[in-house]
Amino acid sequence: MYVKKNITPKLPKEERYELTSQLGRATLSIALNIVEGCGRYTDKDFTHFLDNSLGSTNETDYCCYAAFELNYISEEEYHIVNKQVNEVRAMLISFIKFLRNEKLV
Repeated sequence: MYVKKNITPKLPKEERYELTSQLGRATLSIALNIVEGCGRYTDKDFTHFLDNSLGSTNETDYCCYAAFELNYISEEEYHIVNKQVNEVRAMLISFIKFLRNEKLV
């Protein structure tokens, strides 16, 4: 939510169809993949969608880093969003590991 409210409005209009659009799709995809995976019947299928969500998390992180490198956002703003992205990434990785390890037992 921080990205949508605080990062994307700061991107210049010429980035509307590139970085802004990509960042919006990536952030939304994180949650959408988790929700879609919840509707699956096996842990293997769910894990596949969590993997996709993790990929979107990485994409979100890089888009925000690019915005920082292009001086569209401040270093402080990047650190705020990077911290949030890292928290989401850590939760996804832990959950993916849990689901994969549970299958092995």
